[in-house]
Amino acid sequence: MKIAIAGSGALGCGFGYLLQKNGEDVTLLDNWDDHIQAISTNGLRISVNGNEETKDMKICKPNELNEEMDAIFVFTKSMGLKPMMKSIAHIIGKNTKVICLLNGLGHLKTLEAYVEKKNIIMGTTVWTAGIDAPGITHFNGQGPVELQNSDPDEKEAALEIVAILKNSGLNGVYSEDVTYTTWRKACVNGTMNSLCALLDSTIDKVFSSSTIDSMLTGIVSEFSAVAELQDGVTLDVEETVMYLKDLAVKVGAHYPSMHQDLANNRPTEIDYLNGAVAKASIKLGIQAPFCQKVTDLIHAKEDILGISSAVN
Repeated sequence: MKIAIAGSGALGCGFGYLLQKNGEDVTLLDNWDDHIQAISTNGLRISVNGNEETKDMKICKPNELNEEMDAIFVFTKSMGLKPMMKSIAHIIGKNTKVICLLNGLGHLKTLEAYVEKKNIIMGTTVWTAGIDAPGITHFNGQGPVELQNSDPDEKEAALEIVAILKNSGLNGVYSEDVTYTTWRKACVNGTMNSLCALLDSTIDKVFSSSTIDSMLTGIVSEFSAVAELQDGVTLDVEETVMYLKDLAVKVGAHYPSMHQDLANNRPTEIDYLNGAVAKASIKLGIQAPFCQKVTDLIHAKEDILGISSAVN
């Protein structure tokens, strides 16, 4: 299968590497010149759960790929989804499947402006990754990659992608309710990502703090209220908090992506996580003070660091 990885940062490189190792025809797409040059010259140097390898991989800028793809995995930042979809329109055919594994909320609506709904597959992953230097990445995890077709009549297409992921060691799983899964994953990022970014610490240290239960309950309660009113999704607050704490133990001493963004002077995805919940709460006539405060603090930190606003 001809597969493009649209957004070949740490997660994109990890998925692309394992898909190619399974025999798929993979092309990495990115706009970071140093990263492209390093991989083109020296191959992708990657550590997967501690096992290091260097792999020759095709990589170029989105506008330089000139063949129609069978499938495209989207791994941009939330604010980069729209620009990426514009730049890859020429490689999307009438049967090209677009698999969205982005953090954050509201991406299906963005994708529908560029891809027929029958070709959109939404999903989530709890794998973690990081870039150590241009062309050098690490990728860790054992958890599932959950997918579901956006069009109810396209389940077989989603199952085909699930099978490819499973055969590649990426633990593909078919989800019967990816909207619920997306909200649950948003809770992961709305707590782990934002709190680690604000407290400048790893997940294990943040989750061992004396106030973690209060912080988790406050944030998750607001995500749960908006999920119920906006999308009819029921998130049990107590169960979700326990899930987050269990996940934190498994992930351990990891700096999540929002922390990495601030450390590298990049804008964060906060407006698509806590910010999205705070914004939706106003329309729904409810309160989300935890999410609003977290959003304000992250933006204040971006301002202090001189980070320009994210692309909307």
